[in-house]
Amino acid sequence: MLIWKDGTTVGSLSAGCLEGEVAARAREVLETGEPAMMTFDTRRRFGCSGKIDIYLEPLDEDFFTGLANDLDLRRGHVAVTRFGEKEFVHEIHPPMRLFVVGEGPDNAPLLSLGNLLGWEIVEVVDPNSLSIQPDQWTAAIVKTHNYGRDFVSLQRLLPLNIRYVGLIGPRKRRDQLMNALLDVGVTINAGFFAPAGLDLAAETPEEIALAIVSEIQRVFGSGSGFSLRDRKIPIHASTECKRLAR
Repeated sequence: MLIWKDGTTVGSLSAGCLEGEVAARAREVLETGEPAMMTFDTRRRFGCSGKIDIYLEPLDEDFFTGLANDLDLRRGHVAVTRFGEKEFVHEIHPPMRLFVVGEGPDNAPLLSLGNLLGWEIVEVVDPNSLSIQPDQWTAAIVKTHNYGRDFVSLQRLLPLNIRYVGLIGPRKRRDQLMNALLDVGVTINAGFFAPAGLDLAAETPEEIALAIVSEIQRVFGSGSGFSLRDRKIPIHASTECKRLAR
């Protein structure tokens, strides 16, 4: 969570229970230049059955300059915070970049959901113009709704070993495309998802977009895709810096 002197904030630490008090204390940290620690027992105050320790520290311009440079180059930025004998390591990665190959009104919900999540959405109308330098935060959806254009798109995308390449369309056409691609020497890897999307009983373009975006999130977040009700371990992954306040 970033907090400016004027009280402007970006990000959050909870569902809104703590942010006001944290922002007020952060303004003191910005004025004095001295870090501070805050502790909230949410079991007593908010009924969330937990406890959170929040470390606040002032950041200088060098941090933002380095962060911006790394994200512009689409590489992860490692932020290390040390206090006492503790050290928190937080990797800030570039936003997800989703290539949407094909045009049509069904692009709109994909763009809307992707933008809501802060993803970079790149629309490609002509598969022959497809040029991608992928990284580990790159995904692609092929939805030209045309066998020939789908073939050209997959022929270009699959050899790049992108973590997620989804194809919208029926299984029969998928099988035909896979056989044709294998005939020309294209390897079908584990990153190929066809038909694309989680099984959400989706029918409308908006529901289909939700199923696809959810599947992409599952792949890149290494989630199970199951209901949280059935999860036997904590909902949030345990990391060294899951709740580091900035």
